[in-house]
Amino acid sequence: MSRILNLINVQLRRNSAAYPGTAGLPLRTICCTARKQAEERWDSSRWKDRADTVIIGGGCVGVSLAYHLAKSGMKDVVLLEKTELTAGSTWHAAGLTTYYHPGINLKKVHYDSIKLYENLEAETGQAVGFHQPGSVRIASTPARVDEMKYQMTRTHWHVTSQYLIGPEKIQELFPLLNMDKVLAGLYTPGDGHIDPYSLTMALAAGARMYGAQIYNPAPVTALNPTTDGKWDVQTPQGTIRANRIVNAAGFWAREVGKMIGFEHPTIPVHHQYVVTGTVPEVKALKKELAVIRDLEGSYYLRQERDGLLFGPYEKMEKMVLQDSWVRDGVPPGFGKELFESDLDRIMEHVEMAMDMVPVLKKADILNIVSGPITYTPDLLPMVGPHQGLHNYWTAIGFGYGVIHAGGIGKFLSDWIRNGEPPYDLIECDPNRYGKWTDVPFMCAKARESYGFNNVVGYPKEERFAGRPTSRTSGVYELLKDKASMGFHAGWEQPHWIYKPGDDTAYKPSFRRTNWFGPVGRECRLVMEKVGVIDLTPFGKFIVKGRDSHKLLDRLFANTMPKVGQTNISHMLTPTGRVYAEVTITQVAPGEFLLITGSGSELHDLRWIGTEAALGQYDVSISNVTEDIGVLGIAGPNSRKVLQKLTDEDISDAGFKFLHYRSIRLADIPVQAIRISYTGELGWELYIDQKNMAAVYQAVMEAGKDEGIDNFGTYAMSSLRLEKGFRGWGAEMNCDTNPLEAGLDFFIKLNKPGDFIGKAALQEIKAKGLKRKLSYITLDTDNIDPEGNETVWHNGKVSMYLWFLLTLTLLNTHMCFGVCLHLFRFMCFDHIWASAHSRDWLFFPVT
Repeated sequence: MSRILNLINVQLRRNSAAYPGTAGLPLRTICCTARKQAEERWDSSRWKDRADTVIIGGGCVGVSLAYHLAKSGMKDVVLLEKTELTAGSTWHAAGLTTYYHPGINLKKVHYDSIKLYENLEAETGQAVGFHQPGSVRIASTPARVDEMKYQMTRTHWHVTSQYLIGPEKIQELFPLLNMDKVLAGLYTPGDGHIDPYSLTMALAAGARMYGAQIYNPAPVTALNPTTDGKWDVQTPQGTIRANRIVNAAGFWAREVGKMIGFEHPTIPVHHQYVVTGTVPEVKALKKELAVIRDLEGSYYLRQERDGLLFGPYEKMEKMVLQDSWVRDGVPPGFGKELFESDLDRIMEHVEMAMDMVPVLKKADILNIVSGPITYTPDLLPMVGPHQGLHNYWTAIGFGYGVIHAGGIGKFLSDWIRNGEPPYDLIECDPNRYGKWTDVPFMCAKARESYGFNNVVGYPKEERFAGRPTSRTSGVYELLKDKASMGFHAGWEQPHWIYKPGDDTAYKPSFRRTNWFGPVGRECRLVMEKVGVIDLTPFGKFIVKGRDSHKLLDRLFANTMPKVGQTNISHMLTPTGRVYAEVTITQVAPGEFLLITGSGSELHDLRWIGTEAALGQYDVSISNVTEDIGVLGIAGPNSRKVLQKLTDEDISDAGFKFLHYRSIRLADIPVQAIRISYTGELGWELYIDQKNMAAVYQAVMEAGKDEGIDNFGTYAMSSLRLEKGFRGWGAEMNCDTNPLEAGLDFFIKLNKPGDFIGKAALQEIKAKGLKRKLSYITLDTDNIDPEGNETVWHNGKVSMYLWFLLTLTLLNTHMCFGVCLHLFRFMCFDHIWASAHSRDWLFFPVT
C-alpha cells in the first residue's frame, strides 16, 4: 500500500508540472482544458433584450434544454452562462451512461439521453467521445442476486434491455475480474461513457444551429417577476424580458433561487475518482472492457484509454459535504477548480477495487479527481415548474447530470411547449420539497443518500436520517413508539402498528417480512371492528371567492358538490391524462375544501394556482395542510364510537355517505366527512392541530368496548385495493387517462363547463380504448409481486394489457394486489381479505 501512496504523490506532482492548474484531471479533460474553448464568444450586436425562454446555466443539462427547445422550433431561446460552458460539475464528471435505473420513469430519461448521444456527432459534426461497451452490475451476495431477480421481473416490457447473467458471461465482458466472489451480474448492453466536455460542446453547436443564443460570460445579477407573469433577467450586459426562466445553474442553483426568495435544497458534495496510467493487461485487450459497478464495494470502474478509472461512494460518516457554500455561497471565481483529494477517505474502496480487479495493484495512479457534484436530499433532481412563482422552472440537483442531461432536456422541452409533462416524473417534481426542508434536514439526507448510493434497493425502503422534521401531527408523540413510521412529504405516519410479541425491527426484504402478519391483523380489525388512522399528511387547500365554483369547474372533470356534500374529482391535462385526484367538499357557499395525497400537495397547488392566474379568477387559495390534523375512523363499529361523543345524528339517514357536517366530538369542533379509503363504514375528521390529541384520546376511550385500535397505511392500501378504489400515482397518473383507469363515473363529459382535457377525452372515447384496468387472480407463496412486474402470455410479454392483479391465498386468509401493464406499472401494497369464495373479474382488451 505504501508503494501505491508514493506512486500517487509522484504522479500528481508530474501531472501538475505538465499541466498547471489541472492537477487531478483525467487525460481527456486535461486535453479539453489545454486547448481553446470551442464555444463561440458573443458580441453586443447579438444581444437579445427579449426571449421566450432564458436558461440560466451552461452545464450539460442547461445546454441540452437549449438544444431541444431550439430544435423543436421555439424562437428566442437564450442561455446565460456566468463563465464558461461546462464550468461547475460537468467538466470534471466521469461521464458514465447507463440505461439502468431501479425506478420506472427515469429509465425513459436514460433511454432518451443515450439515443440522443448515439446520433449527436452525426447531427452536429462535433465529436462526443461516446463509448458503449455495455455495463455489468456485480452481485457478490445472495441479497444482491435477489435484488437483480427483482429487477428482472420488471423488465422486458420496457424499451431498454437488461439480462441476468452468470460468472462465465461476466468474465467474458470483463476478463480482468477476480471471480472468487462473483455470483451473478445484471448486464445492460449499450451502456458506457461519454466525454462530458465534448458532449456539452456538441449540444451547444446543435443549439446554435437551430437558432438558440448562448451568451457567456453573462452572470445573472437579479431576477424580477413582472405583473404579467414574465421575468426581467438582469446581467452586466443588459436586461432580458423573458416569458419564462429555467434555473439550470448546478451548484449555483441555490444562489439563483435566493434571488427570488427560494431556498432550494441542493448542496455540493465531494466526489472523488481515480485514474490510472497505462495498464499492460488493459492495453493488450482486443475490445473495450464493460463498465462494472461493484455494488458491495460501492464503486464504478471503467476503461480509460489504456488504463482504468474508478470512483467510489464513501459511507455517510466519511463523505464530505461542502456545507460552507450553503451558508456563505460559492466562492467568487470558482468554476473550473477542484478540491484537494483525500485518499484516506476512499482507501477502503480502493482496496476492494484492487481485490476485485487485481491488475490495479500494479497500476500507477495518475490522478485523483475531487470535485463538487450537487445533491438533493433524496438524490433525485428537481425538474419542472416551481410552485409559488409563475413561469419559474428548475432543472437542478443532478447527482448524475451526464446521463440525465439529454432525456431531461427533451422532457422539459416537451412540457414547456405542450403545457403538460410528456410522461409521469413526479419523483423529480421540485414541489416535493417545502419549507420543512431546512438546512439540517438537507445536509443529513444528502449525506445519507450519498452513502447509500449502492445499498440493496428493497421494496418499501425507509431511510431515517434527518427525521422527524418540523412536520409532525398532533398525535405523533402518542403513536411514535407504537408504530413503524413511514416518511410522507416530511410527515411521520404509521405504516403498521406494534403489538406485544411482534418483531418491531426494520427488516426490508424481497420476501414476506415481519410486518406481513401485523398488517393482516389490522385489516381484520377494520373489517370486523373499528380502527383509527392518522391521515394528517393529506394536502389540504381552501378555495373561496366569487369565482371559486367557476375555477374548480374548469379544473375538474366532475361537477362540483353542493354545500355540505363531497365528491371525488380529477384534474386532467390538455391531452386528457390524469394530473391529480382530489376530494372536494363545499363547506359553505363558494368555499371549498380540497384534499389530495401527501406527495401531491404542492404539485396540485401549483396546477390550481397557475390556472387561477391565467384565467384571472377572483379567488383566494390557502394551503392549510399544516394547520389541520386528520383522523380516519373506519369499520362496522365506527358509528357506535362516534355517537358516544356527539349529540349530532350520525345515523345512516342523518349523516349520509359523501356528506359533510361541522360537529363537536367530546365538545371539540370537528369537520367530519363520511368517507373512508378503506371501503368500510367510516369518517374522516378534520381537526385543528392543537386539538387533535384530545379528540384522538376521546375516540380511543369511547371505543374500548367496540374493540377499537390503531391501523396504518399498509392496511389502508390493502383494504382500498380489495374494494377496487383507485389511487393517483398507482392506477392513474400522467401516463393514463381516466377511462382506462375505470374512472368513468367521476368524469362528466356532458357537464356544461369546458374543463381542461374535455375535448381530448371526448376524442379518446370516440376512438375507443386500447387498454383498460382489469382484475385477475394469481397464486404465489413467500415472494409476492410488488408492482411493475411484467405480464406474460403464451411465453410473450402481453403488449396491450393493463391489469390489477389480485392474489387469493385460500389457506392463509390473505390476498395480495399489484397492478401491471405494458408501459407503466404501479406499485401497490398487500391486500388482505377473508378466504370465502369470491369472483374476481378479468376484462380482456379487444
